[in-house]
Amino acid sequence: MSPQVPSPQAPHALPWDLLPTGTTRDERARAPVAVLPVGSYEQHGPHLPLATDTVVACVLAAAIADAHPVRPLPPVTISCSHEHAAWPGTVSISARTLAAVVGDVAGSLGASGVTTLVLVNGHGGNYVLGNVVQEASLGPLPMVLFPTEPDWADARAAAGLSTTNDEDMHAGELETSILLATHPHLVTPPLVDQPATDRRRLLRRGLAPYTESGVVGRPSLASAEKGRALLAALVASFAAHL
Repeated sequence: MSPQVPSPQAPHALPWDLLPTGTTRDERARAPVAVLPVGSYEQHGPHLPLATDTVVACVLAAAIADAHPVRPLPPVTISCSHEHAAWPGTVSISARTLAAVVGDVAGSLGASGVTTLVLVNGHGGNYVLGNVVQEASLGPLPMVLFPTEPDWADARAAAGLSTTNDEDMHAGELETSILLATHPHLVTPPLVDQPATDRRRLLRRGLAPYTESGVVGRPSLASAEKGRALLAALVASFAAHL
């Protein structure tokens, strides 16, 4: 009996197109630049899936690969989500482990002829990736971290978003728009806003003291049109990083 493949339209099914399907022959035709999506598995309020950051990182990496001859890689799906530990479902690994995973991937890629590794980061809590990229600038395999905060801010402006990076930090207008544009079946209404602008002790206390729902932002402002514009703006800004 053949295994049952879940329908891509099932309410909680992740889309199969998040994984690259290229062959060795395909990779030989691409530039020696690899793109590694780094997501997370953490709460995203009541309306978005735990894998939201992974979905965002994967769709952005795929859009970059469509526009540039880079080599897409499968995602890292669990990362540093300790600030979300108060909510059921969140899973984290240590910053040391994430850095080690990226380092091992880089070593493997270098042995196969890749000359640059791009980390497409979908989770703002992966602070360690900045240090990993900083150290990699000394060799042997240089890395790029994308998008940066200015990239996100520029994309918000280009897409006409009403919110900023700071006030729309988590499961808000930006992330909800990208999922509405690419995988709308993963968005579960209602979309309830939750402001939490003063989060000065977030790293020590976690996110729970600042938001009951887990949302920090305004998902009610999200739209598929904004999501498409966000992705287009980010792909356009990626060229400068190469």
